[in-house]
Formats: sequence, C-alpha cells, structure tokens
Amino acid sequence: MARQSIDLRVNPSDETIRIGPLAVRFLLTGDNSTGSIAAFEVVVPGAQRLAGPAHSHDHYEETIYGIDGVLTWTVDGKQIEVGPGQALCIPRGAIHRFDNNGAQEVKALCVITPAALGPQFFRECAEVINAAAGGPPDRAKLAEIMRRHRLTPAPPHA
Repeated sequence: MARQSIDLRVNPSDETIRIGPLAVRFLLTGDNSTGSIAAFEVVVPGAQRLAGPAHSHDHYEETIYGIDGVLTWTVDGKQIEVGPGQALCIPRGAIHRFDNNGAQEVKALCVITPAALGPQFFRECAEVINAAAGGPPDRAKLAEIMRRHRLTPAPPHA
C-alpha cells in the first residue's frame, strides 16, 4: 500500500493573532498533525491578565512550557509559576487562567493534545476583546465562543 505524501515543513500554520496586548502564534494545528497535537506560542506583556474568563476543557490536556519570563497560572485555585525551561500539564476538567504579574514580557509554548482547539477560537476571541478597546470585553460573547469551541467558562469568582 502506497504511503500518502505529506507536505512537511517548519511552522506550517505560522500565524500571529493579536488579542488585545497578547499575541498567539500557531505553529501546528490539527490540520497539520492528523488531529494529534496543536502547538502555539503566546506572548504576554508585563502586568497583563488573561482577558477572558477562567475556563476548563474536557476534551484535551494543555501543556505549558516557559520560554521567557514567568507566567502565574491558577489551576483549580492553586497558583503555579511557570518560568523558562519549566512545564505544567493542565489536566482535562481543571479550571485555569494565567497572569503575568511581573514587568517582563513572557513567552510560553502551549501544546494541546489532542488538537481539539485551533486558531479559529483565538480569532473569534480577538474580535470581541479588540472591539472592547482596552475596556472589559463582552463576557457573554466570550462565553458563547468558548462553549462553541468546547471550553467551559468558569463562574466569575473562579
């Protein structure tokens, strides 16, 4: 049986999505990996919080690898700092969010296995967050986008 030819290249999904002050750059999507993995780089300027609500996902794990600076992740109420060379696996169902509590820009690699999330989720979130022009985004719209992409928004106090 002949093996199917695959177009192998570095960063086949290299796209930068600006979500307010954050930047998400997809390196691989499910389309590039037969659905097994999605990988993206996130850049978070100093003193920035995740604009969207804390959330969980039941269909994949998310592993964070620190490249530059330190992101503070809150996972099921526990704060965990992830710095350069450190990794954190967020299990399915765990409520999580992140904050850059320092002055330094942070860069991290996020890996989704299997690739149940892709760039379209971040493009849609960017529309809502960027439309808020630095003010609070429309939480109902963000929650609707999250649910449609199979993320579960956490209650506001989480």
